[in-house]
Amino acid sequence: MTAGWTAGPTEKCGVVGVALADRDAARPLYYALYALQHRGQESAGIVTHDGFQQYDHVGMGLVGDAFTEADLDGLNGRVGIGHVRYPTAGSVDSSCAQPFSVSFKSGSLGLSHNGNLVNAEEVREDLEGLGHAFTSDGDTEVIAHDLARNLLDGDLIRAVRRTMGRIHGSYALTVMHDDTVVGLRDPAGNRPLCLGELDGGYVLASESAAIDVLDGDLIRDVRPGELVVLEGDGSGYETYQLVERENTAHCFFEHVYFARPDSVIDDELVYEVRRELGRELWAESGIETDVVMPVPDSGRAFASGYAEAASEARDTSEDTSESGGDVEFAEGLMKNRYVGRTFIMPTQDARERAVKLKLNPIRSTVEGRSVTLVDDSIVRGTTSNQLVSLLYEAGATAVHMRIGAPPIVAPCYMGIDMATREELIASDRTTEEIREVIGADSLAYLSIDAVARALDTARADLCLGCVTGEYPFDIDGEATDRDVSRPAIGGRPASADD
Repeated sequence: MTAGWTAGPTEKCGVVGVALADRDAARPLYYALYALQHRGQESAGIVTHDGFQQYDHVGMGLVGDAFTEADLDGLNGRVGIGHVRYPTAGSVDSSCAQPFSVSFKSGSLGLSHNGNLVNAEEVREDLEGLGHAFTSDGDTEVIAHDLARNLLDGDLIRAVRRTMGRIHGSYALTVMHDDTVVGLRDPAGNRPLCLGELDGGYVLASESAAIDVLDGDLIRDVRPGELVVLEGDGSGYETYQLVERENTAHCFFEHVYFARPDSVIDDELVYEVRRELGRELWAESGIETDVVMPVPDSGRAFASGYAEAASEARDTSEDTSESGGDVEFAEGLMKNRYVGRTFIMPTQDARERAVKLKLNPIRSTVEGRSVTLVDDSIVRGTTSNQLVSLLYEAGATAVHMRIGAPPIVAPCYMGIDMATREELIASDRTTEEIREVIGADSLAYLSIDAVARALDTARADLCLGCVTGEYPFDIDGEATDRDVSRPAIGGRPASADD
């Protein structure tokens, strides 16, 4: 991603839940979290239940650092949930590591959350007024406390429905109440959640790649506003459509950047969606150059689709000088995977050196040739400028940049760690002005309509807030793209059926 390795949109979180018939859940959860590691690297955790008591372990860092063999051995039970976190709401410390666990009068509760609540502070203040004490500043604890309070007055289904009536924002949850595991997706379906079948059990996960690693089969996506309850013995599941909305608000950036290319999100293989985005990019702004190359690794599928569409256009061209032969698709930038986020850059010279440490041009691909450089997005523009400079230094005669998403003009409030408006290069600049800043010969972004076509989804069913400045949720000081308002907070519902 040309936003930069420390400054661009960052994966939010990954959640998983399993119920198994004849084996402990800890290791399958551990493997599933490995498959979801790209969604968060700050902390990892697992909560299990053996029918008598709840066990939990959370740790900071990557999955492999957060757990030891002894930790997994101590997580007893055939049901459980897990979480990997990148912090966007709450502190960067163990107090906000998930799953969040709580014991209360009606039993034990564990909760993993991917997303971000818009009205977390309002609900927190209401619960504090009712006597709840909070140990963290994250919105996940708000959901857990509200759900725990509702469980005092009703069964799990009614308690979840009540909580859904009070929280507003983006959430995909895996929840464990005693030894029952459930999955829940917000009514807009903003964050992904899917259901899979394992040998002797069932699994809920943010992405189907976690099901694949457990040798399972994807059944389907959890529907927006749907609650899925896994049978505790791993024999099946039940579903409840608790809320239905006319339109969804799927995050298009899941397909553009966050999800693994081998995952299926909302019935679409992410890799093929990205290739189709690249094809749309050629259709809208293709330019003839000697070579098409991706920014690794984020631009690879886009560049592949772009080059394929360019080759097809050549084959059908009436201009005999351009017809025939494939457009060359080549790796022109080699990535060093062992330079992490914490590389020390105390001076401008060191910051410039960091780019060369992380990406090195392959001179034979670049020298004396015109280049189309393809990526998924530009956020601040700093790294884009450095990459263009690297290619010129390697002998490129021209560098044309093509971006497989619309310009990011506004921040994300739905759980993506993205820059503020002041930091976003496109928030107050035209495409031509951005081109001048990054130093490319030309620059083109993909249109919003092209994104909708590639996803085979109506614009009205996508969350496009970061590229339009209009959001599908009621956010203070921001415009909305639909008729929506947050719940009134300050009193409990009179009936569990509300």
